[in-house]
Amino acid sequence: MSTEKEAVEAPPARRMRADAVRTRKALLEAAAEVFAEHGAEASTAQIAARAGIGKGTVFRHFPTKEDLFAAIISEEIDGLVAVGRQQAEQADADTALLQFMSAGVDIYANNRALAEALRVVSDVRHPQIQAGQEQLIATAGSLARRAQRDGSLRADLNGQDVMLLICGVYYTAAPLLAADPSAWRRYLRLTFDGMCATDTEPLPPALVHDSLLPTIR
Repeated sequence: MSTEKEAVEAPPARRMRADAVRTRKALLEAAAEVFAEHGAEASTAQIAARAGIGKGTVFRHFPTKEDLFAAIISEEIDGLVAVGRQQAEQADADTALLQFMSAGVDIYANNRALAEALRVVSDVRHPQIQAGQEQLIATAGSLARRAQRDGSLRADLNGQDVMLLICGVYYTAAPLLAADPSAWRRYLRLTFDGMCATDTEPLPPALVHDSLLPTIR
């Protein structure tokens, strides 16, 4: 009898879990839109209204607005880490690194208002974002070392350099993107060519930061 009862009760439980997943997905999509429109000053009430849910539901999924913002950024970070892992399988180390950097700039270019919110957001030391940054730096470093072993990339570049250069390319091209959304590709090419191991002078010492994000605000 207990087995029969469990079989009857299981579908509602599964439906509840499925509903929670759908609500979380809708909440993240709405929050990304609102942050993109209003920047870091976007309110939880605005996000809840856009998602068609109550503020209490928002807080059940994300205790603070910073947690919600971190979840959005972490999704982008996870996507770029996945690109890096895919590119690690490429035979050509230069192409792999360039494609990784291209994907990174493209994330910024396709989410310009959100990128601006990320630039000015106050809580840049959120543990979820920090963990993602460490993953990104490690992924970028691994791709860079492959190119260095091939002798095509200057030997004194590291993963943090690569991530900062991705951000630098975006912010350099940002004023041009309204007129030409692909303008960043020119500056990525210039940057990447400057990373090559051809007649280079030694770089000044690299700075070490607890968090990548404060260095690009």
